[in-house]
Amino acid sequence: MYASKRALVDADPTARHKGHEPAGARRHRPLCGDDGCDGLTWPPETGAIRRFLAGSEKGHAGMKLSKSGEKMSDMSGLRSIMEDVATSTAAGASDWLNLSIGNPAQIKEVVDTWRDLTATVVAEDFSLTSSRYGPSRGMPALVDEIVAHFNTRYGWGITADNVAVGPGSQMLFFIATALFAGEVTDGSFQRVVLPMTPDYPGYLGLSMDPDGVTGIAPKIELTGDRSFQYAFDFEALERCPEIGMLLLSSPSNPTGRSIDGDELARLIDVARRRDVPLIVDHAYGTPFPRVAASRVAPQWDEHLINCFTLSKAGLPAERIGFAIGPSRYIRAMVSFMANSVLHAPQLMQRVAARALSSGLLDRLASTVISPFYRTRRLYAERLLADLLPDSIDWRLHAGEGGMFCWLWIDHDWFDDMALYRLMKTKKVFVVPGRHFFGKPASTTSEAPHAKRCFRISLTADEHVIAEGVARIAEGLLELRHSA
Repeated sequence: MYASKRALVDADPTARHKGHEPAGARRHRPLCGDDGCDGLTWPPETGAIRRFLAGSEKGHAGMKLSKSGEKMSDMSGLRSIMEDVATSTAAGASDWLNLSIGNPAQIKEVVDTWRDLTATVVAEDFSLTSSRYGPSRGMPALVDEIVAHFNTRYGWGITADNVAVGPGSQMLFFIATALFAGEVTDGSFQRVVLPMTPDYPGYLGLSMDPDGVTGIAPKIELTGDRSFQYAFDFEALERCPEIGMLLLSSPSNPTGRSIDGDELARLIDVARRRDVPLIVDHAYGTPFPRVAASRVAPQWDEHLINCFTLSKAGLPAERIGFAIGPSRYIRAMVSFMANSVLHAPQLMQRVAARALSSGLLDRLASTVISPFYRTRRLYAERLLADLLPDSIDWRLHAGEGGMFCWLWIDHDWFDDMALYRLMKTKKVFVVPGRHFFGKPASTTSEAPHAKRCFRISLTADEHVIAEGVARIAEGLLELRHSA
């Protein structure tokens, strides 16, 4: 049971949860420098690898990596934190409150439905799916169901030429980045541009070039005493040079914010005038999984690629995603897959095809998944209002449903990495906000706002969220007290 807000305020903020660092815990070398993910650690078992890469292993020369190899072998800030979580919880996971995870919630009806459908496909179609190679575009059974589903639902008039099934939407984004961003044959350079940050930090590692991904800082609008929302800075986007591809999630990770029809139209207009693709990542939205509310249905345009995934619908480990877009874009993406990963896992493609054809996926999204996250979000909002100190200027990004709460602490003394390190001593994991902003498109340094935000996940059990928020409240008081 979490403590009341008054009890937290009255208590000595430095007295509770001391000594949560596991007894005998070994201190490892910092993973990043002070300007990055300071305070994180490499697991001890990686020491030999790091020494070998550095050329310090006795009797071995250092491995020479290409420029792209250097970039892709370096762990991004958020992935570093995920490794830190795994290392810290390996010996005693039950003692930790993990509010950093991006896994979908373990909803019994969702888990049971996918398990039963997968068992049926294994029994009936295993030899047709897992015992032979398939087409790089995707299994015809799934591609045809995607075409039928989106034509019926949205009246698009697409064909199989407009569909590419991949091993997860992250791989589809990587393929698109390789195709549309980087050095062009005429010697110019094109970047992936995130039209508004914060956004999914997985985008920041897509490019093999260190400067290949950039983002546009948002405008901030106060919407209530304890709420705010971001808005696009379209003027800054118009000034952004070297756009090779626009990419955003809607509804967004981490805020749950959905673009509306006017905003989407303006982004499409930018893509048309620059003659670049706009990729919209629907991982949390319509038509499935409906984790968060969408303010506009997916649209069709000759400069728009829509990407969808089954990850947040309950199958994050099975890596099934698909892109729908103009054939000139999709054909290049299919060729890239043929030259790299061959094709997506076929057993789960068959499962996905059956889930679409039977209407099961729509039913799960509308009657199970969406209500679950809507209820969980309302629970979290009440919890935050009850527990976070009134004397601290905290705000929650406005939203409906969603897997996360995105919090802004508007004080000079607050730092997201300081909170991360402090919460580790209390055996709570949160995600620092800076990793969702990336490198700004302008030449100015990272805005202070990026370091005053953090994300908590809503997919853990309610008692875990409640106790975690109670400890966060204590941590905020301690940070203020020590400032």
